[in-house]
Amino acid sequence: MRRSMTTIALAVLVVAAGAGAGVAAATTEPTEPSAPTGSAEPTDSVAAETTAAPTDGTASDVSAAEGTIPDPAECAVGLTLEEGVLTVATGEPAFEPYVVGDDPTSGEGFEAAVAYAVAGQMGFDTDAVEWIRTPFEAAIQPGPKDFDFNLQQFSISPEREEAVTFSLPYYTSTQALIAFEGTPAAGATALPALQELRIGVASGTTSLAFVEDVIQPSDTPQVFNDNAAVVQAMTTQQIDAIVVDLPTALFLTAVEMEGAIVVGQFPAIDSAEGEPWGLLFEKDNPLVECANYALLNLRQSGELDAITTEWMENSTDVPLIDLE
Repeated sequence: MRRSMTTIALAVLVVAAGAGAGVAAATTEPTEPSAPTGSAEPTDSVAAETTAAPTDGTASDVSAAEGTIPDPAECAVGLTLEEGVLTVATGEPAFEPYVVGDDPTSGEGFEAAVAYAVAGQMGFDTDAVEWIRTPFEAAIQPGPKDFDFNLQQFSISPEREEAVTFSLPYYTSTQALIAFEGTPAAGATALPALQELRIGVASGTTSLAFVEDVIQPSDTPQVFNDNAAVVQAMTTQQIDAIVVDLPTALFLTAVEMEGAIVVGQFPAIDSAEGEPWGLLFEKDNPLVECANYALLNLRQSGELDAITTEWMENSTDVPLIDLE
């Protein structure tokens, strides 16, 4: 495959990019079909062959690293399922802000825009991108895939990497606060006010660690088996607010919790690492290496940051909560 000197030149670049794009903080597992700057586990391609220390993942890190990024388009020749076509999968349905109007072909929405940006880097124009739909759970199962890559907020984890292969991260989610509109919790946008809330979280998530270690509320956070139980607890006024990752917060307030709002998102902090999202490929698909080159180029140029800002910050209109 495309290894040897190419891999050596990319070693520092890949690790520098490992922290992902966008804002970062703690995150919890995404709720299907939605879900949530830590470093991703190394991919099965070039990232696995380096032990360099990770940096903060900014474009300047990539620019400063030695070596050059190979051409993603040249890399991708002959590696897609159909010659001259890039088959990309998303969910059914696909929700905003990831896909606007459930129409990924428009290129509108965070993941639709990322997909087309990666495709362009790999030498596929808009007309050469074909979209299909897959269930979330089916996509992460082992076995042959009918897509070249899939993106629907898949967080990278060692367990999933046993069945599929992920690209370098294209996003890492922040944590967010949900409350019912018109309640005191809906106005809790600074740390002292947050600490007076009865906060609910799902068990076994990094949201719980974030609440305990960062917010440190006066009342011990109430822990429930899953997000559905947390939602029920807030509906019955057992708790004042919920902390989940931002994508899950957007999904819950749009689909499952009438009258609830996303009060705000928490800024990135070093002490709370998040779970990054990657493009999902069939296990050991060599095309992932080409996608990694594409993502490195997009991060270096600032285009990935611009897409993230447009769709995951500006379009969601979710303010930052002050933790000072």
